[in-house]
Amino acid sequence: MREFAYDRALDVSGALALLDADPDARFLGGGTNLVDLMKSGVERPTRLVDVRELPLDGIEVTADSGLRIGATVTNSDLAAHPEVRRRYPALAQAVLAGASGQLRNMATVGGNLLQRTRCGYFTDVTKPCNKRVPGSGCPAIEGEHHNHAILGASEHCVAIHPSDMGVALTVFDAVVSYETADGPGALPLADFYLPVGDTPHRETALPPGALITGITLPPAPVAARSRYRKVRERASYAFAIGSVAAALDVRDGVVRDVRLAFGAVASRPWRATAAERVLTGAPADAETFAAAADAELAAAKPLLHNAYKVTLMRNLVVAVLTELTEEAAR
Repeated sequence: MREFAYDRALDVSGALALLDADPDARFLGGGTNLVDLMKSGVERPTRLVDVRELPLDGIEVTADSGLRIGATVTNSDLAAHPEVRRRYPALAQAVLAGASGQLRNMATVGGNLLQRTRCGYFTDVTKPCNKRVPGSGCPAIEGEHHNHAILGASEHCVAIHPSDMGVALTVFDAVVSYETADGPGALPLADFYLPVGDTPHRETALPPGALITGITLPPAPVAARSRYRKVRERASYAFAIGSVAAALDVRDGVVRDVRLAFGAVASRPWRATAAERVLTGAPADAETFAAAADAELAAAKPLLHNAYKVTLMRNLVVAVLTELTEEAAR
């Protein structure tokens, strides 16, 4: 690691001023991703601006019965909060599936949204990578890609987004709030992550120098009956090879409302809108669930060694929606 300066910000305006004065500075939350990237030489900030002491660590119910989550809330506190567990259980499940207790105690909500891919070519500075060095190429396409994207990729990048929490937030239509030197702003999570296209190094739509201050979850009665299911290569604390966040409202055997998102299949958490259209108003049975998964996965473009993800995701969608349907019938 190269030498860097360190400052601890005590208010949002001070944090923004420190970053504005040093374009090569980075905000530091829990450091569970950033510090690793600094060790490998992917990230080389001249200054770290520690934002952990900012007054952004609250979780509160909003006036319209949604939920407001501060950016410095730790993953542990998020997963344990009674209103999160009651109103948005898939979010708590996703966070608990994401890492060990030690990491959850450090990692922050804002930092989780900004974590970067674990693609081995990205994290190895001796290899070319369009996400790290634009225009250098994407060796994963012909190389090691068994856990890479099957949806939304391009010839410039096939890496996946690693977040579990982001998949659940996507299914609940979360909105990200931020501050800049010019004032506050907000981005729906659906617009927060940019498509890969020919600029994979541009990962989010955040303005330069922006500081994430919180996440708002709008009210959604269907969210109370939700689930997050993750498949990984080992049982404990591994990144997903496929995951599903789902919320389902079934009445009289018919799907009245549904939310569905996939993880570990694209460069961003993937909202399964085609599947949702098939499901809404249809019978809540395995045949419908499989047809919905097929509708979403029709756009999949797997590589040589990751075609298994198409079958995996189809089976995962059917399993999760079946479990939610059976739970509603009890």
